[in-house]
Amino acid sequence: MSSTSGKFRGRLWVIAAALMWSSSGLFAKAPIFDAWPVEARGMLLAFWRGFFAMLVLAPGVRRPRWNFFLVPMVICFTAMNLSYLTAMTRTTAANAIWLQSTAPWWVFLFSVLVFREPVVRRDLLPLVFGVLGVGTILGFEFAHSQGLARGGVVWGLFSGAAYAGVVLCMGRLRQENSPWLVALNHAVAVVAILPWVVALGRWPSLVQLLVLAGFGALQMAIPYLCLIRGLRSVSAQEAVAIGLLEPVLIPVWVFLAWREAPAPWTIAGAGLILLGLVLRYVVWELLWPSCPAEEPPAIAVTDEPIPMAEA
Repeated sequence: MSSTSGKFRGRLWVIAAALMWSSSGLFAKAPIFDAWPVEARGMLLAFWRGFFAMLVLAPGVRRPRWNFFLVPMVICFTAMNLSYLTAMTRTTAANAIWLQSTAPWWVFLFSVLVFREPVVRRDLLPLVFGVLGVGTILGFEFAHSQGLARGGVVWGLFSGAAYAGVVLCMGRLRQENSPWLVALNHAVAVVAILPWVVALGRWPSLVQLLVLAGFGALQMAIPYLCLIRGLRSVSAQEAVAIGLLEPVLIPVWVFLAWREAPAPWTIAGAGLILLGLVLRYVVWELLWPSCPAEEPPAIAVTDEPIPMAEA
């Protein structure tokens, strides 16, 4: 398979993951969970989503092996799972997902400063517009919200950093069995949250269990398998940038299903982030599909995927 063909297929896998991830608001905002206390709803959703995702993935686990990157991966995944769903229940779905979309800058910082990896110059386009977009959302949200809503903004921002850690670690584990990695992530998250769930004593009804089962399988387990497959041929920075398609769709589904509309500043910030994606993956690719090598800047730059450490 040629490098160009492999990269194209990798992007398709990441796009498929983003489409399935975009159903998170439909599940998390469903009125069927309104009876759960808002302070604990994110934790309960994170537990049950992870539990059912683990059940779906367990039969596919093959050749589980130890690797150092498993440790930071499961820590970041547990933090991301809990913080994102907590943000989703305390602020709007649009805010929660767009704040998680700070992940590209965290990936950028971790890749360059910690792992000393090269950066793809044209991937900086969505990052610049993303900074402007998320900055718009953060500025207005802190000026117009308080209490739980403001806390939801902080949780959403934290989930972006945790998500970046998951993507970077999974990239370095790309040769491992995919169901093993994703099942391990969910198993650790479930075990970590279980004591709080037991102490709370709030258990789902049969109908809620069915919805939660769909949440775990369709919105979490299968998309992560797609992401890992895509990371075999695209860089972690590019994968996170393409994944920004997810936050474009989440507010749309939530508005159509539950009539929750994002604030004007959220729409403005989301528009800036989307503009960066369009410039990078549509305009740039059409105008310069095979641009000549550029002069190297201070940081090594390449148009090939970021080299990742072998497992």
